[in-house]
Amino acid sequence: MTALQQPARAEGPLRPPVRVPFPVVDEVARHCLQEEEPETVHIEVHLPGPLDAGRLRTAFGEALRRHPRILMREAPGQWYRRRYEWELTAEPDVEVVTFPAPGRDALRDARTRALTQAPPLSLSPPIRLEVVEGPGPVEGSEATDAVGDVRAAGAPTRAAALSGSHGTVLFLTINHTALDGPACLRVVATAAELYGGRDNSPAAPPTRTTETQPLTEETPSNWSPPARVAPGTPEPSPGNGMLVTELPLPHRPKGSPYTVNDQLMVTTALTLAHWNREHGAGPRPLRITMPVDDRPRDATMPIGNGTRLVEVPFSTAELAAHGPDDMPALLHRTATRTRALKSLPRPQLGHGASLLTAPWAPVGVRAALTRGLRRAAAPWTSTTLLSNIGRIPYPLDFGEEAGRAHAVWFSAPARMPRGLTVTTASTAGRLHLALRWSRALLSHGDGAHLRDLFEHYLHRTEVTA
Repeated sequence: MTALQQPARAEGPLRPPVRVPFPVVDEVARHCLQEEEPETVHIEVHLPGPLDAGRLRTAFGEALRRHPRILMREAPGQWYRRRYEWELTAEPDVEVVTFPAPGRDALRDARTRALTQAPPLSLSPPIRLEVVEGPGPVEGSEATDAVGDVRAAGAPTRAAALSGSHGTVLFLTINHTALDGPACLRVVATAAELYGGRDNSPAAPPTRTTETQPLTEETPSNWSPPARVAPGTPEPSPGNGMLVTELPLPHRPKGSPYTVNDQLMVTTALTLAHWNREHGAGPRPLRITMPVDDRPRDATMPIGNGTRLVEVPFSTAELAAHGPDDMPALLHRTATRTRALKSLPRPQLGHGASLLTAPWAPVGVRAALTRGLRRAAAPWTSTTLLSNIGRIPYPLDFGEEAGRAHAVWFSAPARMPRGLTVTTASTAGRLHLALRWSRALLSHGDGAHLRDLFEHYLHRTEVTA
């Protein structure tokens, strides 16, 4: 076994914990931490039935041990050390699973904590799991922000009918410096199998064409600053706001050369172009960051931050107001771009990040340089991030009483200068959308309007020609 698979054990002679240098993504995130906008990823898994507290704690603890790379904390050190290091632990330092008092506002409060309180890096593991019992019906959309205001709108959906008053929500908050959402979901799938005794192996990934043609069209240059999301009605307090909603999966004609991910990419671009026109922003090309995850989804999945980022460009001409006859061509061009970009070999954060994280100077010096360069490069940062998890690959079946997950939401951090992230996943034939924004850019009402625009343009991508 490798050192990553065999952390220090409690029994026998004491050994110093295994230490692992921070990978590039972790180190850049560590350099740029901000208390006012914590770098958290949130996941909420909605189950129709109740869970037993003792059994769940046992199952989740064993799942952590089966994926030992998640049992880590930041090793202490001086500012002049050359690297940050993770210290792998044999057991959690804290109780990971907690059961907040049930009540009308329990789910809202859990969402608020996910936006305002990151699990500390100094304690292993840097995640927490809150089990919200009997949250009541899940409405068509809910929004929450850093002060915990919640608004529900729309008619109850299929998720509402399934959750009922005895449902349970597994609410995970992840420190994004250490882990990403898909890696944590792999651990949840292991816990589900241990808890319910049912197979939670991942489904086979969808068949994709492997033939990739190089880009021959002219796309906007990455050297020119892309459009920013136009400010709406900023709110005075710092932090993030969030809205979650459930939508139908968009229809695609059989044999379409584009995927649902391409439809979501086009929907996001058209939504933001519409928003910017409404708010008087001059037309500029858009660039949308898209995480690409090539890891296996089975028990061998590497745990950590495993996605690489590519940027999908859109010109002002193709995002101008157009009729339905133009949609097939836009979807086809987008599919060509995303396939080409995904096929290109590229470091997770690009070549520049690899240079910044090389141990040529103490971490304190490189942290100051990284923060300065990030501020200087803000105008060239992509317009937004679209993270499409896709179809949840695991049944997330917790057995007869708790049942299978019927809704899973994720949200990604939304720090300025982007100020807005779009995260999607699909479960039980439904699309689960989370919009998350910086309160320095948008308000609650702005989030609701962006949701309505997204729904409108998602429907527009359902071309039948």
